[in-house]
Amino acid sequence: MTTSGRSPVSDLSLRRRSLLLGGVGGAVGLAMLGHGTAAAAADPPQPPIFDFDTGNGIDISFQPDARAGQQPSAGAYAPMDLTSAWVNHVSAIAWFDTVAPYHPTAVGVYTRVARRPASESATNRNMNIGIFHSSYQMIKALVPEVLPELARLMVAVGLNPNDESEDPTTPVGIGNLAGKGVIAARARDGMNLLGDDGRRYNPRPFADYTGYQPVNTAYELTNPSRWQPQLTPHRRRLGAGTADKGVFTVQHFATPQMRLIKPYTFQDPAQFRLAPPDFTDHHRRGEYKRSVDEVLAASAALTDAQKVMAELFDNTQLGIGHAAVATARRHKELGLHGWAQLFLAHSTAIIDAVIAIWHQKARYDAVRPASAIRHVYGHRPVTAWGGPGKGTVHDMPADEWASYLNTGDHPEYPSGWAAICSAGSQTARRLFDDDALDWTFTAPAGWTQVEAGITPASPVVLHWPTWTDLVNDCAISRVWGGVHFRKTVERSIGFGEQFGDRAHEFVQRYVDGDVED
Repeated sequence: MTTSGRSPVSDLSLRRRSLLLGGVGGAVGLAMLGHGTAAAAADPPQPPIFDFDTGNGIDISFQPDARAGQQPSAGAYAPMDLTSAWVNHVSAIAWFDTVAPYHPTAVGVYTRVARRPASESATNRNMNIGIFHSSYQMIKALVPEVLPELARLMVAVGLNPNDESEDPTTPVGIGNLAGKGVIAARARDGMNLLGDDGRRYNPRPFADYTGYQPVNTAYELTNPSRWQPQLTPHRRRLGAGTADKGVFTVQHFATPQMRLIKPYTFQDPAQFRLAPPDFTDHHRRGEYKRSVDEVLAASAALTDAQKVMAELFDNTQLGIGHAAVATARRHKELGLHGWAQLFLAHSTAIIDAVIAIWHQKARYDAVRPASAIRHVYGHRPVTAWGGPGKGTVHDMPADEWASYLNTGDHPEYPSGWAAICSAGSQTARRLFDDDALDWTFTAPAGWTQVEAGITPASPVVLHWPTWTDLVNDCAISRVWGGVHFRKTVERSIGFGEQFGDRAHEFVQRYVDGDVED
């Protein structure tokens, strides 16, 4: 535990460094914390990095700061992966369960520690100490390779990362119990965290165990209505310099088992109805071609602002996650309890939406635009974005077309991103009882990764007055990015919103203590 109100540490700014305290929204994907912690002896003293009494251990976990327009660092979980939604949710539960004993009525989701005296929550100190320790326990299970970095950070702020106390009357013990509790509860929830579902040796964390096999191969589209794995460079993240040159891979359906994991607000994802994607049924040739042409038209008309938004919303750390951070920061009255409640509701809405989305993706196994465009136009020329730095071209053979964003490694319908943007936004509407967002994001010139140093040509300032504005742009950005059809994103908005309502009501029961033991 710390011994003073502030913890001075040289060359380690919580405002500037990427911290690894929680889930992906809490920077699990950012493994670059703590580098250069020890400053040279001649360096001038640095300002304190964290005030345990007044600081917010959840807020500092969200790095890099989207207000500064930073691109995230590489990490264990790619920023566009929906595996990160599961990891992020684990973090949010641990945070909530850590601070619940210091709340007048709340009880933890998995860890039920007896309520602490009100005097222990007169400041944020005990809750913040607990948050650091619960985060350490999660990182131990989720990203152990960066544990030494987090350990150095904890030492820097005056905490002992090796303190494994489970004393429920101390903040260290409460934090350790909460972190261990959520890992124990979710380790075998169907997501295959341990990688041993269906195998005895050489575990593969988060690997498929359902036996899914695509109808089409990467080399032949036998059914133009169904998903076709893409043959891609060995690169998952956007931007140059991240590929193994000369190496190509065939996509696999990412975590098809996600549809089988245990949800929070319903029993069976099959209970949620979603009309089939008839607009990509190749037997309905007119509708199929119209869907393709809408994607090509969006590709041909791409603006700098649309490219920025496509990349922003493709990234869980910068898009919908930081919109929630922005609204939490705007509502100064929230406090640590309010932050924990907001992010538990937000992440619960997303994880339950993803379970239902993955159920539908496996059910319909729908074709992506890249395959559909090749099917409709073959080698004939089309007008579209011509690739990084090429702008719009008019003579591109359709079989050379590429989406602005990397094509997702799972079936197209419904849109995961449109649905989770809608789900997460609805939790904020319900919590604050209005649609106001007022989030501004500024992308400096050259900010994009697909066209690094080129796009945008000048700074782009984006502003969303309301959550509705954000959801609509998040959804249509998937069409601008070339990875979804227009009707898909339109239908996915309504599909996702219901999970925001469910998650809000779920969390409020735990806040009120209105749950069974």
